[in-house]
Amino acid sequence: MKRTITAILIGCCFIWVSSGKADETTKKENSHRLPVAEYVDKMKAGWIGQMAGVGWGAPTEFKHLAKMIPEGDMPAWTPEMINQFEQDDIYVEMTFLRTLDEHGLDVSIRQAGIDFANSGYQLWHANLYGRENLRQGIAPPDSGHPKFSKHSDDIDYQIEADYSGLISPGMPNQVIELGEKFGRLMNYGDGVYGGQFVGAAYAAAFFENDMETNIKTALQSIPSESQYHECISDVLKWYKQYPNQWQKCWELIQEKYHDNPDYRRWSCSGTESEFNIDAKINGAYIVMGLLYGKGDPDNTIIISTRCGQDSDCNPSNAAGILFTTIGYDNLPARYVSALNEAGKFSHTPYDFPTLIKVCETLTRQAVYKYGGTIEKGDNGEEILVIPIAQPKPGKPEKSWAPGPIANSRFSPQEKAEIYMYYISDMDAAIKKFAPGWKVTNCGDSMEPGLHARFRGKANVLVTHPAEDKTSCIISRKVTIPENKKTYLFLQVSHHPQGDWMLKVRADGKELLSQSIGRESVSTDWADIKVDLSAYAGKEILLELLNEPSGWAWEAAYWARVEIVSR
Repeated sequence: MKRTITAILIGCCFIWVSSGKADETTKKENSHRLPVAEYVDKMKAGWIGQMAGVGWGAPTEFKHLAKMIPEGDMPAWTPEMINQFEQDDIYVEMTFLRTLDEHGLDVSIRQAGIDFANSGYQLWHANLYGRENLRQGIAPPDSGHPKFSKHSDDIDYQIEADYSGLISPGMPNQVIELGEKFGRLMNYGDGVYGGQFVGAAYAAAFFENDMETNIKTALQSIPSESQYHECISDVLKWYKQYPNQWQKCWELIQEKYHDNPDYRRWSCSGTESEFNIDAKINGAYIVMGLLYGKGDPDNTIIISTRCGQDSDCNPSNAAGILFTTIGYDNLPARYVSALNEAGKFSHTPYDFPTLIKVCETLTRQAVYKYGGTIEKGDNGEEILVIPIAQPKPGKPEKSWAPGPIANSRFSPQEKAEIYMYYISDMDAAIKKFAPGWKVTNCGDSMEPGLHARFRGKANVLVTHPAEDKTSCIISRKVTIPENKKTYLFLQVSHHPQGDWMLKVRADGKELLSQSIGRESVSTDWADIKVDLSAYAGKEILLELLNEPSGWAWEAAYWARVEIVSR
């Protein structure tokens, strides 16, 4: 009897040990294992791919609309093209990285909106309208809703979503979550899905080198009912039919996703325009490069570029995904030999090494957040252990038939955190800034209106000429007192990359003409004093001109417009 009990106990112990080994085996089978050093190598390559693609394609951007770029018009690559530190297609997404770096992966969408609202770079399309909505107090997700923007299906978040995959190796649900947080600052529907697709393709690229499999995997992260999903699925289908004829595939994409108005129902340029910045067709051009490039870095960039339209952003996304599969140490020398690692990305605190370190830190946090661990291997190397998870895409939505708004508005306390908060209605802006004055011939470039803050000054009025041959004018009729000295005091500034001519006229007579720019203003602000005493006892028309001087960054910034008599 004793022998029997012992045998049973031994058997139980054997079963328990065997079960534990089976559980451990199952756990390994259900997890990705990625050495940290390999992760960093691939992530670095992803950033290099972005820089290479945008640098090579930049000379062609929007110069070939609704047509392929001829082979002879494709620029030649030079190693110096890699240093894209002034490219908005690179540095805008670093605003999102900075938010995650400062506030953590669980940062609220409202804080993300405040940080984006406070960005100081020039923007266009969905980014511009989303940021303007934020600065007007429309909080996310409404800032990207079609009710408040005709650009919600534009390419913008797709351009900027690379970061989301580069800090989410094998974690598609983090990519989806980041898209729901940062993508909704400016986009909706297909505009958000484009970014989630690109981010998911990066996340898969750490473990999947075959581009066809990668793309199918990334599609699982967006709603299958969406037109974006339909578009990428079509490209996969046409690639199967014409595996060596990318021009034929391009023609099929053009016919369905450019010429057919059913697939441009929220096109900001209209359904007849050759200009097409819709996320779907540009996403198709990313996939074209990945499939027909067949793993070759040059061919991937060249094909994505030669598809036309946004022909620097699309090869940037394509090359970033492909280069991630290759890894930094395996890249051809021509892509890294001239890299200036000390170069600082514009409007960010990051140089290349700092950027890589921030991404590694965020990825370590993400691994734990999504149920993984970081283990030590036999040789002491750190290994990211990442649970394999089924993607959970968001709900289907369409910009041309959107769901209800969230009625989301920033609180007064939140508005106080938005230094760039401004009044865009110029009549209301000038009334608050300088009562009695009026503004005429003011264009809509560079966010004219009353800004809460600029270069350390509060309540700054921004104007911009409507056309390159005429001036924006601030004016009023004023009676100059007798027996007093009267002066006009101005405090003005300029965009960091531009200048403009300040002119002051009284009854048409020019009293002052002065350039306001980097070369002429030694500090951020120029203090101007104009003597009006010669007009004592008279009513005059006083005009302050924001005159263009080359039509580049011509905004005028006014911190003070005041008439003082003593």
